[in-house]
Amino acid sequence: MGKTNSYSKLIDAYFSLIENLSEENKLKLIEKLSSSTKLVTNGTKSMKSFYGIWKSEKSAEDIISEIYSARTAGRKIEKL
Repeated sequence: MGKTNSYSKLIDAYFSLIENLSEENKLKLIEKLSSSTKLVTNGTKSMKSFYGIWKSEKSAEDIISEIYSARTAGRKIEKL
């Protein structure tokens, strides 16, 4: 199943939730959806724009090693 098909099913699921809304509420929803797309096209950065922005002198292996060493093992279970 491709992304387009997944999104289509998701859209259909959302529509089934809102199809019984009043005309006024549907118009409010359309307005909010339209406003949200304008924000994206008017300069708001998508997550993809941050790809490759991390700058470091360390190698990927060093960074991964630091992450693993900073982890704490297990979890602490408190008695009730």
